Amino acid sequence: MRDAVPEEIGALRELYRGSSLSNEGDRAGLLAHPEVLVWSDLALREQRTRVAVRDGRLVGFATTIDVDGVIELEDLFVDPEWMRLGVGRDLVVDAVAGARRRGVRRIEVTANPHALTFYERVGFEPDGPVDTQLGSGIRMHLDATA
Repeated sequence: MRDAVPEEIGALRELYRGSSLSNEGDRAGLLAHPEVLVWSDLALREQRTRVAVRDGRLVGFATTIDVDGVIELEDLFVDPEWMRLGVGRDLVVDAVAGARRRGVRRIEVTANPHALTFYERVGFEPDGPVDTQLGSGIRMHLDATA
């Protein structure tokens, strides 16, 4: 795990789009709103993006932001070829370590229904349903001190 660098914007955008479209259940809704398939480089410019690299290849990334003493996990995307190989878990572990270094006790995320099982497996607990631009989501939290 390491911080993303500006030269990786193209690779990050490709990974974001490919990962987003890899879930059959999300594809139609995303394609109906193509603007959401373009990853903004704001988090990269603000140095809030961490990348997972395997064998010299960028295989996943996560962005976080501090909001009122809580870390919001804004993005977590894994290259479809690397899904279910621990990359997502490693990105969450990295986010937890970052939270602990900053003295933050809680990480929150809005998960789509297809990601709920993943987030539960890595320690997030559901708080309740929320509406998002693309439909229903689930607000979740993880205790970064545990």
